[in-house]
Amino acid sequence: MFMKREFFIVDVFAEEKYAGNQLAVFLDGHLYQEAEMQKLAREMNFSETTFIFPCESAGNLFKARIFTPAAEVPFAGHPSLGTAYVIAREILQDRVEQVVLDLPAGRIPISFSYDATGEPDFLTMRQLEPRFGPVLDALPAATLLGLPPEEIDGRFPAQEVSTGLPFLIIPLRSLAGIRSVRVNLAEFSRLFDRFEARAVLVFCPETCHPENAFHMRVFADFLGVAEDPACGSGGGCLAGYLLKQGYLGGDRINVRVEQGYEVGRKSLLSLSGDVSGGRISIYVGGRVFPVARCCLL
Repeated sequence: MFMKREFFIVDVFAEEKYAGNQLAVFLDGHLYQEAEMQKLAREMNFSETTFIFPCESAGNLFKARIFTPAAEVPFAGHPSLGTAYVIAREILQDRVEQVVLDLPAGRIPISFSYDATGEPDFLTMRQLEPRFGPVLDALPAATLLGLPPEEIDGRFPAQEVSTGLPFLIIPLRSLAGIRSVRVNLAEFSRLFDRFEARAVLVFCPETCHPENAFHMRVFADFLGVAEDPACGSGGGCLAGYLLKQGYLGGDRINVRVEQGYEVGRKSLLSLSGDVSGGRISIYVGGRVFPVARCCLL
């Protein structure tokens, strides 16, 4: 008997269709073996592909798995937003306040706001509390990025941060510097005994648009993604880093971050968070646009 295996393509952290980060979302994840999920992720060749499993409890709680073209990851940001969007619009088919994803890293709540037509307009996820790992000196950081040392913002350390997926965050001084980054993969692999991170996030306070606070790039070759157009998990780690390092001063942030310009997929992420009682709360939001409804042959 033919069984329709449906999936959707959406653009996440976009301000219009055909921008932001592409995502394939497969329904009925229980129909696929793990090896088939990985093959499908490689076939889609987006930064990530997700698989939704049937809701097994009361409330809007759904198990999901996330794959890059190279491997499964315990958490990722744009797949979380895009998957929640598909759940609300295609599975629940209702105006919901929140969807919770049960991921290997933990449960991620995603809240919704709606436009005048009743369509989901803006989605915001609360990420896991950030964990802070080792730091890297400015000179090896510059070597890793293929930059002169003066391009590293030495006021703040390069540091590993994770809200479910670790990134090595390196602060830069200028837009020219961030555009010149060429990650030395051999140098990065030599750091694997010190760092869990298999992706590098660079940012600077100089932007293409003055209404945005930071310009960001993410390189994840070791996860099968040469450069990510929009990285919500990295954005959450950046928010935690900004608060931990006191980059903006104070114990609260609410900023817009641009990404994806260098790969022709302009993206916009909203980062907010605060420090209270020694704990850091992180929220990452953006818009999602539906692109295609598909099925496997």
